Amino acid sequence: MGPTRLGDILDLALARRRPLLARLHKERTDCYRLLHGTQEGAPGITLDRYGDLALLQSFHAPVDTGEVEITTEWLSEHYPAVDLVYNDRSQAGSRISNRLDGPMALAATAERTSLERGIRYLIRARHRGQDPWLFLDLRALRRAVAADADRRAVLNLCAYTCGVGIAAAVAGATRVLNVDFASSSLGVGRANARLNEVHRVCAELHSDLFPALRQLGGQRQPRMNRNRRLPNFPKLAAERFDVVVLDPPRLAKSPFGVVDLVRDYQSLLKPALAVVADDGLLFCTNNVAAVGETAWHDVVRRCAIKQGRAIKALDVIRPDDDFPSQDGRPPLKMVRLEV
Repeated sequence: MGPTRLGDILDLALARRRPLLARLHKERTDCYRLLHGTQEGAPGITLDRYGDLALLQSFHAPVDTGEVEITTEWLSEHYPAVDLVYNDRSQAGSRISNRLDGPMALAATAERTSLERGIRYLIRARHRGQDPWLFLDLRALRRAVAADADRRAVLNLCAYTCGVGIAAAVAGATRVLNVDFASSSLGVGRANARLNEVHRVCAELHSDLFPALRQLGGQRQPRMNRNRRLPNFPKLAAERFDVVVLDPPRLAKSPFGVVDLVRDYQSLLKPALAVVADDGLLFCTNNVAAVGETAWHDVVRRCAIKQGRAIKALDVIRPDDDFPSQDGRPPLKMVRLEV
């Protein structure tokens, strides 16, 4: 793909987004996807805006210098106050592999804030991990959880930088517990809570998902497994929550269990259902494109019935229009369950 074609693709993508961007700006949101390349003619390329930062990422192969330059020129025309940083993530493990110098190197490590519905989130183009500190395709989920959070206790599982939890707290949640295995991510979430003055409502729990869920659900977490001592984990009392959010990674292994969204979503869903209060809500995601939406819904319904928590209502949450899907089947699937 040549630079000229990339410029045309960016123009067309922006034109498609005009109605959405007008709505987002009205609700005080300045972070969104400007190019979802897989669906918009530039496979393996994304361009995201986070306030005064634009993040260009490549996932299949590096983009060339000319394409970076045309993106810089395009941004100077449409978003003149925005800095561009390019992260090549086409190598194994999606790790950022390209070196930066000059102004882009300085821009990459600058800590900034971006707005979503008036909520401030910390953003940095490069940090210890490879993923941005705020997943833009989860905007619709954060909006949906916030709509149900007022005067409710919220459990945010696989919280990453606590974006959903912060949205719930700002919306009036009485208690938010953000759970994640990565202390560095929770540290960003803690800073986000202070930034939005909801740190007294939010708590961060550094723990593997499985022992946390088992204990919150009233089960005992053994210290040993097959004559091997398990890593230390925080001791927790049983507790139920009005709203539970489950946003797991595709695949993760630990001494306590395996997360596998393709073969065994039930291993997560069962203990998550156990911590939902009576007449509570469970928000779930599945980000594996190969998993069909209807088939996943069937798995969720059957699992709930087996656990004695039959689903009263299942509402589908769709990503916003900056994440288009030509076939109407976006990889990220999200549901709101009344149980």
